[in-house]
Amino acid sequence: MMKTTKEKIEEIKTNGYHIDFANVFNHAFENYKKIALYAGLMIFVFAILLGFLVGGILIFTFGVSALNEKMLTNLTEENFTGVYMVLYLAISIMLTCLFTPLFAGLIKMAHCGEKDEEFHVSTVFEYYKNPYFQELVIASLIITISTTILSQIFNLSGIKIIGALFTALISFFTILTIPLIIFGDLKAIDAIKSSIIIVSKKPLILLLLMVVSYIASLVGFIGCCIGIFFTVPFMYSMYYAIYISIIGIDPENELE
Repeated sequence: MMKTTKEKIEEIKTNGYHIDFANVFNHAFENYKKIALYAGLMIFVFAILLGFLVGGILIFTFGVSALNEKMLTNLTEENFTGVYMVLYLAISIMLTCLFTPLFAGLIKMAHCGEKDEEFHVSTVFEYYKNPYFQELVIASLIITISTTILSQIFNLSGIKIIGALFTALISFFTILTIPLIIFGDLKAIDAIKSSIIIVSKKPLILLLLMVVSYIASLVGFIGCCIGIFFTVPFMYSMYYAIYISIIGIDPENELE
Protein backbone atom coordinates (compact mmCIF):
# COMPACT_ATOMS: atom_id res chain seq x y z
CA MET A 1 0.00 0.00 0.00
CA MET A 2 1.35 3.41 -1.00
CA LYS A 3 2.17 5.82 1.81
CA THR A 4 0.36 9.13 1.90
CA THR A 5 2.27 12.37 1.49
CA LYS A 6 1.84 13.14 5.19
CA GLU A 7 3.24 9.72 6.12
CA LYS A 8 6.23 10.33 3.87
CA ILE A 9 6.81 13.73 5.48
CA GLU A 10 6.75 12.15 8.94
CA GLU A 11 9.26 9.54 7.79
CA ILE A 12 11.50 12.26 6.36
CA LYS A 13 11.22 14.20 9.60
CA THR A 14 12.55 11.16 11.47
CA ASN A 15 14.94 9.49 9.04
CA GLY A 16 15.74 12.13 6.42
CA TYR A 17 16.13 11.12 2.77
CA HIS A 18 18.72 10.55 0.05
CA ILE A 19 19.03 12.79 -2.99
CA ASP A 20 21.68 12.65 -5.71
CA PHE A 21 22.67 15.93 -7.37
CA ALA A 22 23.60 14.43 -10.75
CA ASN A 23 20.46 12.31 -11.02
CA VAL A 24 18.14 15.18 -10.15
CA PHE A 25 19.88 17.61 -12.50
CA ASN A 26 19.81 15.13 -15.40
CA HIS A 27 16.16 14.37 -14.67
CA ALA A 28 15.32 18.08 -14.71
CA PHE A 29 17.25 18.68 -17.94
CA GLU A 30 15.61 15.77 -19.78
CA ASN A 31 12.22 16.96 -18.61
CA TYR A 32 13.00 20.54 -19.61
CA LYS A 33 13.74 19.52 -23.21
CA LYS A 34 10.19 18.20 -23.48
CA ILE A 35 8.44 21.36 -22.29
CA ALA A 36 10.87 24.19 -23.14
CA LEU A 37 9.22 25.47 -26.33
CA TYR A 38 5.59 25.31 -25.24
CA ALA A 39 6.22 26.55 -21.70
CA GLY A 40 8.44 29.32 -23.05
CA LEU A 41 5.70 30.53 -25.37
CA MET A 42 3.20 30.51 -22.51
CA ILE A 43 5.51 32.53 -20.26
CA PHE A 44 6.15 34.99 -23.09
CA VAL A 45 2.43 35.54 -23.67
CA PHE A 46 1.74 36.00 -19.97
CA ALA A 47 4.64 38.42 -19.61
CA ILE A 48 3.03 40.60 -22.28
CA LEU A 49 -0.36 40.35 -20.58
CA LEU A 50 1.28 41.21 -17.26
CA GLY A 51 2.81 44.32 -18.80
CA PHE A 52 -0.59 45.46 -20.08
CA LEU A 53 -2.22 44.66 -16.73
CA VAL A 54 0.30 46.64 -14.67
CA GLY A 55 0.22 49.51 -17.16
CA GLY A 56 -3.57 49.55 -17.04
CA ILE A 57 -3.58 49.63 -13.24
CA LEU A 58 -1.12 52.53 -13.17
CA ILE A 59 -3.03 54.50 -15.80
CA PHE A 60 -6.33 53.87 -14.01
CA THR A 61 -4.82 54.95 -10.68
CA PHE A 62 -2.77 57.98 -11.71
CA GLY A 63 -3.98 58.86 -15.18
CA VAL A 64 -1.98 59.02 -18.38
CA SER A 65 -0.59 62.48 -17.67
CA ALA A 66 1.01 61.30 -14.42
CA LEU A 67 2.94 58.56 -16.17
CA ASN A 68 5.44 60.89 -17.80
CA GLU A 69 9.20 61.05 -17.63
CA LYS A 70 9.17 63.42 -14.69
CA MET A 71 7.15 61.02 -12.56
CA LEU A 72 9.34 58.07 -13.45
CA THR A 73 12.42 60.13 -12.63
CA ASN A 74 10.98 61.04 -9.23
CA LEU A 75 10.32 57.41 -8.33
CA THR A 76 13.73 57.15 -6.70
CA GLU A 77 14.42 55.16 -3.59
CA GLU A 78 14.08 58.29 -1.44
CA ASN A 79 10.73 59.28 -2.94
CA PHE A 80 9.33 55.75 -3.16
CA THR A 81 7.20 56.11 -0.02
CA GLY A 82 3.63 56.79 1.01
CA VAL A 83 0.99 56.00 -1.58
CA TYR A 84 3.59 54.76 -4.08
CA MET A 85 4.98 52.24 -1.60
CA VAL A 86 1.50 51.02 -0.60
CA LEU A 87 0.49 50.70 -4.25
CA TYR A 88 3.71 48.86 -5.10
CA LEU A 89 3.28 46.37 -2.25
CA ALA A 90 -0.41 45.84 -3.03
CA ILE A 91 0.26 45.20 -6.72
CA SER A 92 3.19 42.89 -5.92
CA ILE A 93 1.15 40.77 -3.51
CA MET A 94 -1.87 40.70 -5.83
CA LEU A 95 0.14 39.64 -8.88
CA THR A 96 2.08 37.02 -6.95
CA CYS A 97 -1.17 35.43 -5.75
CA LEU A 98 -2.74 35.73 -9.19
CA PHE A 99 0.15 34.05 -10.99
CA THR A 100 0.93 31.32 -8.45
CA PRO A 101 -1.65 28.94 -10.05
CA LEU A 102 0.10 29.62 -13.36
CA PHE A 103 3.43 28.51 -11.87
CA ALA A 104 1.63 25.40 -10.56
CA GLY A 105 0.39 24.77 -14.10
CA LEU A 106 3.95 24.91 -15.43
CA ILE A 107 5.01 22.31 -12.87
CA LYS A 108 2.03 20.17 -13.95
CA MET A 109 3.24 20.62 -17.53
CA ALA A 110 6.58 19.19 -16.42
CA HIS A 111 4.69 16.20 -15.04
CA CYS A 112 2.85 15.72 -18.34
CA GLY A 113 6.18 15.89 -20.16
CA GLU A 114 7.57 13.26 -17.81
CA LYS A 115 4.69 10.90 -18.66
CA ASP A 116 4.84 11.79 -22.38
CA GLU A 117 1.28 13.03 -22.10
CA GLU A 118 -0.05 15.74 -24.39
CA PHE A 119 -0.44 19.14 -22.74
CA HIS A 120 -2.35 22.22 -23.82
CA VAL A 121 -3.05 25.78 -22.72
CA SER A 122 -5.67 24.32 -20.39
CA THR A 123 -2.88 22.51 -18.51
CA VAL A 124 -1.41 25.84 -17.44
CA PHE A 125 -4.84 27.04 -16.25
CA GLU A 126 -5.71 23.79 -14.51
CA TYR A 127 -5.14 25.15 -11.00
CA TYR A 128 -7.31 28.25 -11.38
CA LYS A 129 -10.06 26.23 -9.77
CA ASN A 130 -10.76 24.99 -6.27
CA PRO A 131 -9.63 23.33 -4.13
CA TYR A 132 -6.16 24.04 -5.56
CA PHE A 133 -6.67 27.73 -6.34
CA GLN A 134 -7.69 28.55 -2.79
CA GLU A 135 -4.76 26.71 -1.21
CA LEU A 136 -2.23 28.11 -3.70
CA VAL A 137 -3.42 31.67 -3.08
CA ILE A 138 -3.37 31.22 0.71
CA ALA A 139 0.16 29.81 0.59
CA SER A 140 1.27 32.60 -1.72
CA LEU A 141 -0.25 35.23 0.56
CA ILE A 142 1.47 33.83 3.65
CA ILE A 143 4.89 33.63 1.97
CA THR A 144 4.66 36.95 0.14
CA ILE A 145 3.39 38.93 3.12
CA SER A 146 6.04 37.35 5.38
CA THR A 147 8.89 38.20 3.02
CA THR A 148 7.50 41.70 2.34
CA ILE A 149 7.12 42.58 6.03
CA LEU A 150 10.59 41.31 6.93
CA SER A 151 12.15 43.05 3.95
CA GLN A 152 10.51 46.38 4.81
CA ILE A 153 11.45 46.13 8.49
CA PHE A 154 15.12 45.65 7.67
CA ASN A 155 15.01 48.25 4.89
CA LEU A 156 13.65 50.86 7.30
CA SER A 157 16.33 49.82 9.80
CA GLY A 158 19.00 50.56 7.23
CA ILE A 159 20.26 46.98 6.93
CA LYS A 160 18.81 45.99 3.57
CA ILE A 161 21.24 43.12 3.04
CA ILE A 162 19.68 41.29 6.01
CA GLY A 163 16.19 41.87 4.62
CA ALA A 164 17.23 40.50 1.23
CA LEU A 165 18.86 37.50 2.93
CA PHE A 166 15.73 36.65 4.93
CA THR A 167 13.58 37.03 1.81
CA ALA A 168 15.86 34.63 -0.08
CA LEU A 169 15.85 32.14 2.80
CA ILE A 170 12.05 32.10 3.07
CA SER A 171 11.74 31.65 -0.69
CA PHE A 172 14.31 28.84 -0.62
CA PHE A 173 12.81 26.88 2.26
CA THR A 174 9.34 27.05 0.69
CA ILE A 175 10.33 25.89 -2.82
CA LEU A 176 8.31 22.68 -2.53
CA THR A 177 5.10 24.34 -1.33
CA ILE A 178 3.41 24.37 -4.74
CA PRO A 179 4.13 20.72 -5.69
CA LEU A 180 3.11 19.60 -2.19
CA ILE A 181 -0.27 21.26 -2.76
CA ILE A 182 -0.93 20.08 -6.31
CA PHE A 183 0.63 16.60 -6.08
CA GLY A 184 0.47 15.89 -2.35
CA ASP A 185 -3.00 17.37 -1.76
CA LEU A 186 -1.77 19.24 1.31
CA LYS A 187 -3.39 22.38 2.66
CA ALA A 188 -1.47 25.63 2.33
CA ILE A 189 -0.06 25.82 5.86
CA ASP A 190 0.78 22.09 5.93
CA ALA A 191 2.54 22.44 2.56
CA ILE A 192 4.64 25.37 3.80
CA LYS A 193 5.60 23.52 6.99
CA SER A 194 6.39 20.34 5.07
CA SER A 195 8.53 22.20 2.54
CA ILE A 196 10.55 23.74 5.37
CA ILE A 197 11.04 20.29 6.95
CA ILE A 198 12.16 18.71 3.68
CA VAL A 199 14.55 21.48 2.66
CA SER A 200 16.07 21.70 6.15
CA LYS A 201 17.16 18.05 5.90
CA LYS A 202 19.35 18.60 2.82
CA PRO A 203 19.77 22.39 2.50
CA LEU A 204 23.19 22.44 0.84
CA ILE A 205 22.48 20.07 -2.03
CA LEU A 206 19.06 21.62 -2.66
CA LEU A 207 20.57 25.09 -2.60
CA LEU A 208 23.19 24.00 -5.11
CA LEU A 209 20.50 22.55 -7.38
CA MET A 210 18.49 25.77 -7.21
CA VAL A 211 21.52 27.99 -7.83
CA VAL A 212 22.53 25.92 -10.86
CA SER A 213 18.98 25.97 -12.24
CA TYR A 214 18.78 29.73 -11.66
CA ILE A 215 22.03 30.29 -13.53
CA ALA A 216 20.86 28.01 -16.34
CA SER A 217 17.63 30.01 -16.58
CA LEU A 218 19.59 33.25 -16.97
CA VAL A 219 21.45 31.83 -19.96
CA GLY A 220 18.53 33.10 -22.03
CA PHE A 221 19.83 36.65 -21.61
CA ILE A 222 22.86 35.79 -23.74
CA GLY A 223 22.54 36.97 -27.34
CA CYS A 224 18.84 37.80 -27.32
CA CYS A 225 16.99 38.62 -24.11
CA ILE A 226 13.80 37.00 -25.40
CA GLY A 227 15.56 33.67 -24.88
CA ILE A 228 14.98 34.03 -21.13
CA PHE A 229 11.37 33.00 -21.67
CA PHE A 230 12.56 29.65 -23.02
CA THR A 231 15.19 28.99 -20.35
CA VAL A 232 13.05 29.92 -17.31
CA PRO A 233 10.98 26.67 -17.68
CA PHE A 234 14.10 24.84 -16.52
CA MET A 235 13.34 26.15 -13.01
CA TYR A 236 9.95 24.43 -13.04
CA SER A 237 11.44 21.21 -14.33
CA MET A 238 13.88 21.42 -11.43
CA TYR A 239 11.07 21.93 -8.88
CA TYR A 240 9.36 18.88 -10.34
CA ALA A 241 12.52 16.74 -10.41
CA ILE A 242 13.34 17.60 -6.80
CA TYR A 243 9.82 16.78 -5.64
CA ILE A 244 9.73 13.48 -7.54
CA SER A 245 13.13 12.40 -6.22
CA ILE A 246 12.10 13.06 -2.60
CA ILE A 247 8.34 12.46 -2.36
CA GLY A 248 7.18 10.93 -5.61
CA ILE A 249 3.59 10.91 -6.87
CA ASP A 250 0.95 8.42 -5.78
CA PRO A 251 -0.50 6.73 -8.92
CA GLU A 252 -3.98 6.93 -7.34
CA ASN A 253 -3.71 10.72 -6.99
CA GLU A 254 -2.40 10.86 -10.54
CA LEU A 255 -5.53 9.10 -11.81
CA GLU A 256 -7.70 11.54 -9.89
